[in-house]
Amino acid sequence: MADSSSGFSDKIRSIKEKKHIVLDTNVILHDPHAVFGFGENEVVIPIRVIEEADNFKREMNEKGKNARTFSRLLDAMRKFGNLADGVPLQIAAQELFPTSKNFHAGSLRVFVREVDPTIWRMIDGASKSGGDTSILAVALDLVREKKHVVLVTKDVSFRVRADAFGVPCEDYSPDSKVNFDELDPGWKELLVSTQDLESFYRRKELELKELTDVYANQYFVLKDNTNEKNTALAKWDHEGKRAIPVIEFPKGLWGVNPRNREQRFAIDALMNDKIPLVSLLGKAGTGKTMLALAAGLTKVLEESVYTKMLVSRSIFPLGKDIGYLPGEMEEKLRPWMQPIFDNFEFLLSSKGARDRRISYKTIMEFGQVEIEALTYIRGRTIPNQWLVVDEAQNLTPHEIKTIITRVGEGTKIILTGDPFQIDNPYLDASNNAVTYVAERFLHSPLAAHVVMLRGERSSLADVASNIL
Repeated sequence: MADSSSGFSDKIRSIKEKKHIVLDTNVILHDPHAVFGFGENEVVIPIRVIEEADNFKREMNEKGKNARTFSRLLDAMRKFGNLADGVPLQIAAQELFPTSKNFHAGSLRVFVREVDPTIWRMIDGASKSGGDTSILAVALDLVREKKHVVLVTKDVSFRVRADAFGVPCEDYSPDSKVNFDELDPGWKELLVSTQDLESFYRRKELELKELTDVYANQYFVLKDNTNEKNTALAKWDHEGKRAIPVIEFPKGLWGVNPRNREQRFAIDALMNDKIPLVSLLGKAGTGKTMLALAAGLTKVLEESVYTKMLVSRSIFPLGKDIGYLPGEMEEKLRPWMQPIFDNFEFLLSSKGARDRRISYKTIMEFGQVEIEALTYIRGRTIPNQWLVVDEAQNLTPHEIKTIITRVGEGTKIILTGDPFQIDNPYLDASNNAVTYVAERFLHSPLAAHVVMLRGERSSLADVASNIL
């Protein structure tokens, strides 16, 4: 239960009096426990929000689950007082979440009374049946009572509309928000002496005693300080406290050879069995998915380190019932998974793989590769598998937590995503799953991440990613 007030603007945060936080329905559907994240202020839930959330309760997806959680939460809070009069959140949280220590002395109130009729006229006769209009009317009614109101919604258009009526408004920004511009790329350039660089090539290791801001599995481009054309690629060995060379594969992986330093870093992380979590971030065409699948084929079919490869992409919205599509499971998933199939066909028909004489359908028939929807992952345990989650930028932090906590012993999970190509309207480059995981696991020896900058799909695709 994070203090989401940390996401408020300086102007709103500077208000010393108690604020009245009016929540939009999309905040509840995004995080059903959001009511606990606003410090010592009063959280106001318009009755229209409860009605709208109730419409989602039967959906078998993340929104449906969050709507049900929110309904159960409100029901449990009724014993702490009348919801219309307000209930103390601190007391409720202490009983409902006894293991949590992050309690705030705020309150929650369900707004049920009639809004002043002049408010409706001020909104220019807007229909009372409109959800956003009803919520905005509640906020304006509180403003008329001289309350310090903040409307919290993840709907950009609603924020613009509320601002036009003079209602301070904010996006819902819990602690899961990460400044993508400040996210560590997973590697850095280091200037070293000629002697140190020669020693690194000779001894296959280099102590970096002067380096203090280093973390587990960080990568380096070592440059000669007298001639920066002399370079070496290295990674930090957190156990030996030294820099060691990245793993080299002269013949590539299934006919795929790295074309730049970020791809070489990515291959090192993918092929290191001591790193069970790898996140690859980058724009379209940088090779994220291709490398993840090529490494998986090597680990599953050649080295037999893992029993099989499980591949999935986020079907946006996550949890959308694929039963509406015709055919069996593979036919239903094909529209979503076609990019995965395309990558498999390329890898299995590449020059280095022609002698194998197999197709992706063959290895799927033998159960060595499975394509699956994330919809059905909750409740499972996935041991000894190579798990690829493609397009992870469309997942929320809560959804990726659900996925990673399914990982069993001996499984490696790879997240790939482009934080600037997000289809989920409530996510952005700062609060999507792949960015969130990369930031939270930055200092963990169990994880590695690489931000891939250079596109290799084609010159046109690379230019389009940069200028469009």
